[in-house]
Amino acid sequence: MYHHVKKLMYTVNVGTPDPAFGKMLLEQFGGANGELAAAMQYSIQAWNCEDAARKDLLLDIGTEELSHLEVVGALIRMHLKPMKTDRAAAEADPLVTIAGGGGVCLCNSAGTAWTADYLKVTGDLAVDLRSNIAAEARAKIVYDRLINFTEDVGTQETLQFLMTREITHMRSFAAALESMEKPAYSIGTIAPTPTLVDEYFNASTGEGDLGKDYVGPWNEGNGLHIVNSKRESGEGLTIKPYKPQPGTEKMSPHDSTPVGANVPPRPKAA
Repeated sequence: MYHHVKKLMYTVNVGTPDPAFGKMLLEQFGGANGELAAAMQYSIQAWNCEDAARKDLLLDIGTEELSHLEVVGALIRMHLKPMKTDRAAAEADPLVTIAGGGGVCLCNSAGTAWTADYLKVTGDLAVDLRSNIAAEARAKIVYDRLINFTEDVGTQETLQFLMTREITHMRSFAAALESMEKPAYSIGTIAPTPTLVDEYFNASTGEGDLGKDYVGPWNEGNGLHIVNSKRESGEGLTIKPYKPQPGTEKMSPHDSTPVGANVPPRPKAA
């Protein structure tokens, strides 16, 4: 059950409206990394989640994102207000003015309509939490950029509040993922191919400054090692077939019921 409280989560004050900046703000209302997308993503993930504790987390943050949407909407309306009466301001974006009435609409800063394609919902809790961490990082950097393009103090303060909450949410999602006590790279139910999983394929080679091969912990470390292409007289990737069964990957007691884990094998074709 949702209950609307007639009070913004953060009080919005705008000194001088800036319709062009109001249009930029639409990115965080109806954009791919905006508050509506976050609210829908976390809420739907929660409805799919079978772990009560982490379901509560997803619902808490999903609901807070709806509150953020309301704050962003109030901020946008204040900045777009001149479009209702000023011809020059209206001409800056006829779509927002004529189709949207000079107020918020479900589109991004380029006028592209919001779509559910923005949502990352897999039904696998560990995968969804990783998606959420990335979503919060993307939202944070958008707020960071917006702050740099306004000189209105009240707007900056509001955006700073919203930007900070993204980091809080990122920390919560990261802690929830860690608390599942699941191996760091354990995804799904089927174990990866041994040896192959540890091979970093050196796929960009050449000579001179532009062709230098760099070595770091992403290719030599963390259990990984560099494998060169046979074209470069290397050993190539391990291609020996490997067919593990569902249930061979390390699971967590907090994982949802795996899809397909208990499906009987299909009969072989005659």
